[in-house]
Amino acid sequence: MRKIFLLLVLPVMALYNSCSVKLNGASIPAEMKTVTVLFFENNAPLVIPTLSQDFTEALKTRIRNQTRLALKQNDADAVFEGRITGYDIKPIALQDNNQPTAGGNRLTIKVSVKYTNNINPKQSFEQSFERFKDFYLGGQSVDAVQLQYLKDVNLQLTEDIFNQAFAQW
Repeated sequence: MRKIFLLLVLPVMALYNSCSVKLNGASIPAEMKTVTVLFFENNAPLVIPTLSQDFTEALKTRIRNQTRLALKQNDADAVFEGRITGYDIKPIALQDNNQPTAGGNRLTIKVSVKYTNNINPKQSFEQSFERFKDFYLGGQSVDAVQLQYLKDVNLQLTEDIFNQAFAQW
């Protein structure tokens, strides 16, 4: 009985161990080896001094962590470039009608991206991406919570841009 069990289980285990599944959804051609991420200048009417650097580095980090591509200064197989075109924080709910104060706020960032795929130009695109984060200050100043919310929105934006460039589902 034990021998029959082993004869049935071992081939299944060997088959299972030889298979691999890629869960990040990236579909990068084998011939693509390098990518350039140019600095995303902040052209939004409201300028946050660190936003350009933070966004550019967030996109580079996502590419480093989720692909095998090497970042290169120029002459790369693919290029990301663009600018931050919108940044604002607006109230989305009022807390008190007698003394109007924001019960909720929304931080929104809009980015214009041009992706050039030098290996397969048909996969190149030029597109705007916009994401937001709703939050409640709870007695804190905007400056106290702004950095964390910027990171959250940058994470969403870089995921959208990454998926548009590399996850052709």
